Amino acid sequence: MAQQKSEDRVVPDGGVMPVQPAGGGQGKAVSVEQTAEQLQLPVATAEDPAGSAREVVRDRSRAGRARVPKAIVTEGKVPLAVMEEVVERLDQAMVKVVGNRGAPGPDGVTVGALREQWSTIAPKLRTGLQFGTYRPGVIRRALIPKAGGGQRGLGIPNVVDRVVMEAVRQVLEPVYEPTFHPASHGFRPGRSCHTAITDAKRHVRDGYEWVVDIDLEKFFDRVNHQRLLARLAQRVDDRRLLVLIGRMLKAKVVLPDGVVIGVDEGVPQGSPLSPLLSNIVLDELDTELARRGHRFVRYADDCNVYVRSERAGTRVMASLTGFIQWRLRLRINTGKSAVARPEDRHFLGFSLRVAHGRRRTVEVGLSERTKRNARARVRELTPRTWGGTLESCIHRVNVWLRGWHQFFGIASAEEQQEMRRLDAHIRRRLRAIVLHHWKRQRTIARRLIALGVKPHAAWRGVYTGHRSTWALSHIPAVDHGLRNAYFANRGLLSVAKLHRDKRPAISAPAHPTMALEQG
Repeated sequence: MAQQKSEDRVVPDGGVMPVQPAGGGQGKAVSVEQTAEQLQLPVATAEDPAGSAREVVRDRSRAGRARVPKAIVTEGKVPLAVMEEVVERLDQAMVKVVGNRGAPGPDGVTVGALREQWSTIAPKLRTGLQFGTYRPGVIRRALIPKAGGGQRGLGIPNVVDRVVMEAVRQVLEPVYEPTFHPASHGFRPGRSCHTAITDAKRHVRDGYEWVVDIDLEKFFDRVNHQRLLARLAQRVDDRRLLVLIGRMLKAKVVLPDGVVIGVDEGVPQGSPLSPLLSNIVLDELDTELARRGHRFVRYADDCNVYVRSERAGTRVMASLTGFIQWRLRLRINTGKSAVARPEDRHFLGFSLRVAHGRRRTVEVGLSERTKRNARARVRELTPRTWGGTLESCIHRVNVWLRGWHQFFGIASAEEQQEMRRLDAHIRRRLRAIVLHHWKRQRTIARRLIALGVKPHAAWRGVYTGHRSTWALSHIPAVDHGLRNAYFANRGLLSVAKLHRDKRPAISAPAHPTMALEQG
């Protein structure tokens, strides 16, 4: 077929037109590989429709003979994430994994054994990564209860595999972290649930008083491997590193009953690398929301979009459902997603209320789910049949209270009443434990009298009717004998006092004074 001439040829973005050989139209025959090197053809993909010129690198090293995929270096770009960087960070990753004190994987090797044998393991691991012979082991599946009911599958890799995952994370994080959207707060340095709540308060205060609460159904179990690796290939130039990540994603899983299953989708929730991979996947959602001009806050797979009206929220929910389903290939949990007021939704344990007054403010309150979970946790820590000492039970409660308040202490001062209710509930549970230790009604009455209760009130309160220890724990005689100071003297913390001390003190301005002349 005769070649047609065209003076108005269009060069694709990133492409380079082939150079005509000198001296006419007949050139020297070259191989296909040499032609690819000369033409530098643009490679178009679904993630990069325009295509980008790529330089095919001939690999004559031992890695190439071992059938390790060759690195593809994008023209005009310096490789940012390569396997050599992963190998250099193995020692740092080992220290990080040992410091986390995680449980052993399917092979039973503990973090202590890894630290002792690291001088022997490290050289073999480096060689395996450089030449592509390293293979991740199977992952142990552990089921943990979810706060809202049901169970969550947690993946526990072998400690050696965790070291490799941590090294890969340390290499990839500097590449992706600067480009993540500011509204993404999950698993990022310098960001937390508290920064997400602060961001959400700002949107509500600006008048966006309706929220599109999006909950992704089993997100970590349904991440599409092909799309994830395609997004990674846009910035990771070392194909060996992409193959390594693909092998980690495809690692088989050992169920609690010992059955080994293969994995076709999802990322192992619980591995050091899964939080970063989840942010890479959902960064596409952030980009789409920002392109549409929405105000939103996302923490991992929990995303809230703030709008001005319910009608706008319904429209946004319908649009995002299609985008998430057909573009991201994920599913929205319709039972947990809704368009509602922020005070009616549970976001990271909090709810936002708008206080209309002379000054428009947004109060951070505890969600109803948080209140139920707190009371349920108190019941677990203070069983009525507690066989240990009262002081040991109080110590368990104090450990939980400190951690609980460290997270929920950002709640507004209006939650003081709820904090006092929680304190009262804890004290009543402890009173029931004390009465259980005293056992007999006669002993209970005598102990109450010794604590300052009038004899008539003690005997009558204990012997009136057939009451259980839980019913007796709230009669006036027991409240008077086992008063708040009784437990405070034994070291019980007050979450209301912790919250009150954490709030900044409001001091009245000093009254102006006028100096009088003496004369």
